[in-house]
Amino acid sequence: MKYLHTMVRVKDLPQSMHFYCDLLGLKEVRRYESEKGRFSLIYLAAAQDVETAQHTQAPMIELTYNWDPEEYDGGRNFGHLAFLVDDIYASCKTLQDGGVCINRPPRDGHMAFVRSPDNISIELLQRGEALAPQEPWLSMPNTGEW
Repeated sequence: MKYLHTMVRVKDLPQSMHFYCDLLGLKEVRRYESEKGRFSLIYLAAAQDVETAQHTQAPMIELTYNWDPEEYDGGRNFGHLAFLVDDIYASCKTLQDGGVCINRPPRDGHMAFVRSPDNISIELLQRGEALAPQEPWLSMPNTGEW
């Protein structure tokens, strides 16, 4: 068995691409447009996984954009997507500067949670050892849920 991808339905493709690519740093690997089916599939990979994803089609996130408007309700049966980052503070700062709420700040220098534009919970984990706690993250309260 081999893990391939996780599919996430998105309501606003440009907004989601901005979040996942511009702010989170994922790269588009492949795209499929179906006029007949009226949908787009956009496959994204973490920067360190792009070459592997291009050859093996894994590991990736599949953004599914249905051209006709739909409302999606997230279920508690889906937990979160998790990404390893080189500098959790820099990653959170980029997201925050891009207008993303840091729901669970990286007070411990190791873990943070944010939500995508479609309310998908995203966990960020520091590569290697936790960074030394620092402000403004250390005293920042949790916001909402993750």
